[in-house]
Amino acid sequence: MQLFEERINLVLHWFDLWTQRQRKYMLHCVLTRCTKSQLRYCRDLLSETLPTTQADFTAVLPRFLSLYIMSFLSPLDLCSAAQVSWHWRVLSEQDCLWAGRCIRQGWFLPYMPGEKEFGAWKNHFISCINTSVMLTTHQAAHYQTSSGQSYDWEEEEEDEEIVTERLTRQMIRAKIHEEKRIALRSRKAWSSSTKLGGSGGGRPTSQAIALGTARRTSGPPDLSLSASSGLSLERNMGQNSSRASGPLSKYVSRPAPPEPSGISRHPAKSLLLLSNKIPAYELVLSGAKADVIVVLYDHRATLSALWSQVEGAASGRTFERLGLLVPGGTQEVHLFHNSCLSDRNILTPAHRDFWEKVSILVEPAEQGGAIDIFSPCAASASGVALMQKLAALTGLKVWAPAGLATGTFQNILSDWSDGSIGAIGHAKPQPGGPALRYISEPVLLGWCRQAHWMDDALKEMKTCLEFRLQQVGLQARARALGHSLWESVCLEDLCLSEDLSLALTEGLARLSKQPETRPLEFLAAFLTKWSDNEETRDEKQASDVALMSGLPQTQLDWRGVIVRELQLSEDLYISRLSAIVKAYQEPLTAAVNSNRAILSLADMLVVLSPVAKILHLNSEFKADLDVRVQQWGAEQCVGDVCLKLCAHLRVYTNYLNNYTTALSTVDKCRDAKPAFRAFLKRTDRTLATHMLSLQELLLCPVWRIQEYGTLLQALTLHTHASHPDHAHVSSALNTLQRYSHFIQMLKRNCERERLLEETQQMIRGCPSLREGNRQLVTSQDADLLHSTNEHIPESLRAFEHVADVSLFLFTDVLMLTRRQKQHTPFTLVHRSTHTFLASVPLASLAVRKITHSRYVKHAFILEAPSRSWVCATERGDEMDHFLAVLSGAMRTTLTSA
Repeated sequence: MQLFEERINLVLHWFDLWTQRQRKYMLHCVLTRCTKSQLRYCRDLLSETLPTTQADFTAVLPRFLSLYIMSFLSPLDLCSAAQVSWHWRVLSEQDCLWAGRCIRQGWFLPYMPGEKEFGAWKNHFISCINTSVMLTTHQAAHYQTSSGQSYDWEEEEEDEEIVTERLTRQMIRAKIHEEKRIALRSRKAWSSSTKLGGSGGGRPTSQAIALGTARRTSGPPDLSLSASSGLSLERNMGQNSSRASGPLSKYVSRPAPPEPSGISRHPAKSLLLLSNKIPAYELVLSGAKADVIVVLYDHRATLSALWSQVEGAASGRTFERLGLLVPGGTQEVHLFHNSCLSDRNILTPAHRDFWEKVSILVEPAEQGGAIDIFSPCAASASGVALMQKLAALTGLKVWAPAGLATGTFQNILSDWSDGSIGAIGHAKPQPGGPALRYISEPVLLGWCRQAHWMDDALKEMKTCLEFRLQQVGLQARARALGHSLWESVCLEDLCLSEDLSLALTEGLARLSKQPETRPLEFLAAFLTKWSDNEETRDEKQASDVALMSGLPQTQLDWRGVIVRELQLSEDLYISRLSAIVKAYQEPLTAAVNSNRAILSLADMLVVLSPVAKILHLNSEFKADLDVRVQQWGAEQCVGDVCLKLCAHLRVYTNYLNNYTTALSTVDKCRDAKPAFRAFLKRTDRTLATHMLSLQELLLCPVWRIQEYGTLLQALTLHTHASHPDHAHVSSALNTLQRYSHFIQMLKRNCERERLLEETQQMIRGCPSLREGNRQLVTSQDADLLHSTNEHIPESLRAFEHVADVSLFLFTDVLMLTRRQKQHTPFTLVHRSTHTFLASVPLASLAVRKITHSRYVKHAFILEAPSRSWVCATERGDEMDHFLAVLSGAMRTTLTSA
């Protein structure tokens, strides 16, 4: 034992002489040789020496939790905590802890704090406390008046300023309390508008909370809380700061800062949810009215992500109406690319929870609250059922177009119904006013009639202006593009009145049907005759309206209205098909017969022969329809005529299967044959072709099938089950719906092939992407991070930005590419190139977030079986959206496997 003690003392003597590094190495060697029982003894001994229950919580907890705990301390306790250590002082003097205390007392910071300024609100609180004590003493000396005492005018003026200040503070306290009770519903330690690092201690931001100018009034000043947060205040008490005086003058010496970009200067009356899948959505966004808040969302998002956007845009406000402008048809609304809203799934937990939360933001139906769906859901029984279920779920009225106007988006301009009609449905729909609540009339008319053409122009503008608009937010960038298109095209000058547009259309149609050597004189005579008959038409229309208003609603002939719309639109459709035959097929055939072929006979058969067959089929359909309309009555039937058309839909099937080949043939011949190129230049976009090109005319049969479905759904809705035409119309509708699904499948396949081809060409060294049923889901730009020390926790680890990457998410694999920017000399233009980096199957991929800290934010880790990547996005919403889509794709892959 004596020998053991001597050796122990010798080892301890050596231990005292060693360096810190040698001591740690010695301990490491000893602990690795210990047994489990000996290690447990060491653990207990360390717990007694350094108990974890007495650890510094500010060093263990994340920064935002430490700040939340300190937010419950009183100002005196915070000052005491600042004396504990340097770290505690930094935390206890954060502006987020002192700004709320100052504002609740009515003390506002008289200047905008700098980004690196420290403790501005605490110093202001202390100075105001001292000033308040002095004012109280001074106030007591001047307010104790008695009989025989005379007023000093200077003292009276100063007393008025003190009273005004007190009233101001009381009003602010009442406003804050009301805002918290209604909007916040729960206490928060700080607000996003004060100077505060992000949820994990990111870069601090600050926003001045300033008063407007104080104008002397007989009553208390008018204060209103900004909707963005409980701490951001706006005082509307005048415009001239020189009018301010008294104790409040030091708080109003500087003008108020500009409002945040997300808050409108006008009171918001409506909220519009706008999907970026809508063609030319930029133009719609630029035409939004001043009292409308637009939420532009990605169609690849999820319901939870959409609710986060809506909640942030609302900021505790309520709206009179909610608009929904997204892709959709007569039976369902396509909120997202893989999710639709219909009467079958509206009561699922996800949709039910979303719409219940959204309905809270809309005023009750008794006060005019309603939901406006821009898709023609009121034209079908399924759509009406969707509207009724949504109305029962939200307690609001749901409006939608009745679908009595043909055209891709022109249904929005037709009459609107509130969905209260039943399956028989003879209630008179309301006029198309709801759409004009959100978008100005010239923009709405131009967009509804020319959305597809505008979309092509906007795509070109995006390509040209992308380098200038990359750093701008999505909504601001879309508004800029929409305004630019509106100013360059001058669509407002092209918007004509309905009567003038109808007269010109009819006159040009008459002019195209007969050869005229003097077309201007013919058109002038036609317009003169049209003007003479205008009064007669107005009188007849007035009598018809009076007659309709006098009849019971159950006697209104809505079937006749729909059938006449079918007849008129069929006449226009046939005239466009005839334009293809007369303007293209007949001249090209005559050139072949004269041995001066512009286009070979084989190419003509591929491009134009199917159109002639469709024209023959629809001409017979139009003739049968004209006979029924001429003999129209309450019991007249048109379902058998529609069934006859549906029986020959194989002609359309052959056309659609050959459609892609026909377009490629036209492009190939235009590039290879100068005579055909010159022919197209002479013929395209002329009066004979309805101002359309050959490619646009070839798209008309696809649009017409969709119009058939909308009109027949409206006809079914207004045809009683006991009517002899009900069975035939329902059968034709079922056939056209199945055919519409076939067209949608062709569109999706074509879009998938196009995206895969563009991605394949974009990425250098990319492996073949055409495998199985692969589709491109989404892509995301990110920063590739790297850490030299991987042994410390991720929240404390320092990362460096090593490269720019892009993440391409497919249905079965995630591909990483290295992104590089190449700038053009002497210009601002640059282009991005992608180089293949790696690809990971979704079945073997793991994803986890990295907690926000002062070293990293918006970061996540992609873990593959052999390696991992640390990526970070520019904004938090980008990361949340990408990870939500990625997790959904991974679940789908695992389920299918």
